[in-house]
Amino acid sequence: MAELHDLTALEQGAAVRRGEVSPLQLLDHYLARADDVGAFVTVVPDLARARAAALPREAASPLHGVPTAIKDLHPTTGVRTTFGSAAYADHVPELSDHLVRSVEDAGMVWFAKTSTPEFGSPCYTEPEGLPPAVTPWDRTRMAGGSSGGAAAAVAAGLVPVAPGSDGGGSIRIPASCCGLVGLKPSRGRISGGPAYGDPVGLATAGPLARDVRDAAALLDVLAGPRTGDPTWAPEPGSTFLSACDRAPGRLRVARFLEPVLADTEVHPECVTAYEDASRLLESLGHEVEDVPVPLPREAVAVFEVCWSVLTALSRAPEGREGDLRPLTRWLAARGERVSGPEFGLAIGEMRRLAAAALMALAPYDLVLTPTLASPPLPVGALRDDEDPAADFAAQTRFTPWTSAWNVTGMPAVSLPLHQTADGLPVGVMLAARPAEDQLLLSVAAQVEAAAPWSQRRPPGW
Repeated sequence: MAELHDLTALEQGAAVRRGEVSPLQLLDHYLARADDVGAFVTVVPDLARARAAALPREAASPLHGVPTAIKDLHPTTGVRTTFGSAAYADHVPELSDHLVRSVEDAGMVWFAKTSTPEFGSPCYTEPEGLPPAVTPWDRTRMAGGSSGGAAAAVAAGLVPVAPGSDGGGSIRIPASCCGLVGLKPSRGRISGGPAYGDPVGLATAGPLARDVRDAAALLDVLAGPRTGDPTWAPEPGSTFLSACDRAPGRLRVARFLEPVLADTEVHPECVTAYEDASRLLESLGHEVEDVPVPLPREAVAVFEVCWSVLTALSRAPEGREGDLRPLTRWLAARGERVSGPEFGLAIGEMRRLAAAALMALAPYDLVLTPTLASPPLPVGALRDDEDPAADFAAQTRFTPWTSAWNVTGMPAVSLPLHQTADGLPVGVMLAARPAEDQLLLSVAAQVEAAAPWSQRRPPGW
């Protein structure tokens, strides 16, 4: 007999609507599950139970009554929010951000804050003084980052879906490490308010889920402009969930294997995943074509200028600067050396590089690459507190494709199509033209139907 956590998020929402299970029963089921993957940094069972008990019977969304958890970068009213940093260990915000409000307005019940590295910067989730977030497929290996806690929670069945955020791959990286669907939506699809902390436009929130339809349903919850947003994606006209039921038609798919932002050796399993995905797309009637890398290598330096300035904007409270990690201090110091005009020039150059890439890819409906250069690495394999520059360089080699689509603003999804012989997940990544999130979901659902993965269960499930 299936356990409640065996059900998809949409199935759980349907069971709530039919009266077969209450939101409080669902919540208690998840609260009873043990976190042995470093998923959560704060758990608020009493607050969540009160919220679940107070939900109206009328469903606000298909995910009404479904439990979830909030990444610890998002402020939550009256609940500790550390931003992954010891410098904010005691920080309790007065207001929640728009993402949290969207989750609550949809009738979802969040009961925990998910682990993230300091200020969401590294691509691994190993916060100070806390267990690292690990993939449940091998608990000696990383869950990725910066949405590592969210991904570990979903992959281990601690929540059915969870929002993450992605400024350089931070949804798609842990999705690949944990065997999940991880979607970075188009720029402007989800509000970054009220803080609007990324003036460059690299970062966005997005869903992590075990299957495409759950990811689409959570995107429906999160998407939509808020008054005051500086940019916004066009309204889709119908739900993202409904896009999963539409045939995408015959599409042109560009593909390239050469790393974009780093010289790195690509693991054979990642190459196999990429080649298998190419053949699968061709078998579904799509035309797959090799293309040159659309971003030049000089984009690396431009991206690093912007990334370091964004890190410098994430300041510690006065007197707590010594609590920051060496990597954060090193990146912030780089950012503080950048003058205002230099930063403005870097943003302009990034937009010109993005425009050139978008023009080069305009004839194609999709772009296929590996998600990562390797299967999930052992915990600590990238982190180097003694040499932050080496740490940063190792991260770049591990993630040489993901940042490209943050630069262009294109929607991109990591799909868990491959597993190694010893059971480690390996993702492949598809990207679509800006604002074509629905097409991307339509193709992802088609791929999942042809090569399903949702019944795979990690050890300890």
